[in-house]
Amino acid sequence: QVQLVESGGGLVQPGGSLRLSCAASGIIFSRYAMGWYRQAPGKQRDMVARIRSGGSTVYADSVKGRFTISRDNAKATVYLQMSSLKAEDTAVYHCHASFLGNDYWGQGTQVTVSS
Repeated sequence: QVQLVESGGGLVQPGGSLRLSCAASGIIFSRYAMGWYRQAPGKQRDMVARIRSGGSTVYADSVKGRFTISRDNAKATVYLQMSSLKAEDTAVYHCHASFLGNDYWGQGTQVTVSS
């Protein structure tokens, strides 16, 4: 059974930082491309950042320079370090794993940026 479990969300003030974690089980983690997506109320789910099995990364333009995705294959965990947070970063953040047509989603963790 595949599980992706996100943690680290919460309420933060504008300009603050948060670190999200996604712990995976039931997959050979090192083979999977991992990603973070977010969905705000009434909006579609958008890609935030992705990291391939080899470690190369892709970011949405809106988060470049502020967010950093990383992975620890030994811990089967992917991280999203978020800095200089803005109100528009408020959303549910979902972890995603993909490999050869197999893809899985986590339940999501809420990030709220507000003063």
